[in-house]
Amino acid sequence: MPEAPSPAAAQAVGPDPRRWKALAFIAIAQLMVVLDATIVNIALPSAQSDLGISDANRQWVITAYALAFGGLLLFGGRIADMWGRKRAFVTGLVGFAAASAIGGAATGEVMMLAARALQGAFGALLAPAALSLLAVMFTDGKERAKAFGIYGAIAGGGGAIGLILGGVLTEYLDWRWTFYVNVPFAVIAAIGAATVIREPGGTRNKSALDIPGVILSTLGLVTLVYGFTRAETDGWSDGGTIGMFVAAVVLLAAFALVEAKVRAPLLPLRVVTDRNRGGVYLSLGLATIAMFGLFLFLTYYLQVVKGYSPVRTGVAFLPMVAGMITGSTQIGARLMTRVPSRLLMVPGFLVAAVGMLLLTQLEVDSSYPALILPAELLLGLGLGTAFMPAMSLATHGVRSSDAGVASAMVNTSQQVGGAIGTALLNTIAASATTSYVTSHLAEATSKPAQQMLKLEAMVHGYTSAIWWAVGILLVSAGIVALFVNARGQGAQPADKPLDGEAGSGSGSGEEAEPVLVAMH
Repeated sequence: MPEAPSPAAAQAVGPDPRRWKALAFIAIAQLMVVLDATIVNIALPSAQSDLGISDANRQWVITAYALAFGGLLLFGGRIADMWGRKRAFVTGLVGFAAASAIGGAATGEVMMLAARALQGAFGALLAPAALSLLAVMFTDGKERAKAFGIYGAIAGGGGAIGLILGGVLTEYLDWRWTFYVNVPFAVIAAIGAATVIREPGGTRNKSALDIPGVILSTLGLVTLVYGFTRAETDGWSDGGTIGMFVAAVVLLAAFALVEAKVRAPLLPLRVVTDRNRGGVYLSLGLATIAMFGLFLFLTYYLQVVKGYSPVRTGVAFLPMVAGMITGSTQIGARLMTRVPSRLLMVPGFLVAAVGMLLLTQLEVDSSYPALILPAELLLGLGLGTAFMPAMSLATHGVRSSDAGVASAMVNTSQQVGGAIGTALLNTIAASATTSYVTSHLAEATSKPAQQMLKLEAMVHGYTSAIWWAVGILLVSAGIVALFVNARGQGAQPADKPLDGEAGSGSGSGEEAEPVLVAMH
């Protein structure tokens, strides 16, 4: 059974005096994991050329990472709960550094794909351990708000930073440095974590590992992520794509049934059936669909349509990063303990939707300062304000022994959202582009006119998909308004039996912890 010290005993120990130093190293590790999701995209054309990777197989450089990362997250989160979050965190860092070094030194396709899969596997151990360390180390409401503000800013802006860093390294050094750059990040974070982090006692889960749950969740998530990846390349109506989705539904349904019956589940259903956490996981996943689609379309628009270099493209994303940092640390962190989380998340998603709405006006000759810059600022400000309280609420009030798997669900919702966003929005854009070319081809009689038609069709495709992203953000806001009812996230006892046997899994949000009492 999980260890559960009394609240009085937990509070008597007091907060770790080195927790803020620990946050610095956790933040470095989180930045490394998040930027790795986009930094390799910039380097992919060069790596493909050097290693002789075929066009058919180049997607696997991205997919191998996504499948391992997304598929193993729940397992990684539970290992952190059982094995110790500090140990899982340091092990994940060392493994991620080694995998990155292998990727940078890759001499062929097989070596590269193996390195990417290893990166994903160790990332799945590292990411939930990092977030759950924050959850168990920062229990005071105001401190928790500051800590999650920093973490939320990095989680939101890391992808854009990856575009900048990837552009600089690829343009001025070599694509291999997009892998090697992880090594110093990981070494610094691992040494710092080993010397500074002191995980609170009595927070581990000593239950036996749920092997059927591990197998079913891993296979289900891998199949689901691969289904969306395959849909992007082979189409939604392809027999293999449909088969993957059917298999994913069957496997994940079986996983849910197993978790409801076993004594020590991999994912206790109380973690996801609480209305607050369930609403957060769903809204974060949807918002990630919109955000990943935006990164994809804006990158192509700036480079292909506007002719920006990789470095200039990366720099063009800086206003969004600035907006995310401002929204997360200056708005979310300051107000999180004072107002209900939904009063930050709903306006945040709505502001982001307004920013996305501006981008539906993109044209071939659109001005960056007049249109793209304000849109990025609104997107960053809105998403930063929404993500920060969402990430804190996702682990707030959960048993300490479940912090790792609750954190893993945050990463899982974002990883699956990213896979859906890339596949779904790219398919919508491609279809709209083809339709535009077909309907306007007769008008393009000269070569310059044909070239302009090509650019206009691309932009039409992007804006068509961005309209969907606007709708998705509005749905995210609606889900938060409907489900999330937690009050301001103030201080909480270190390990009250929240989500306890009495009334657990009701999904009402009316738990023993005062800050999670439903607002009727």
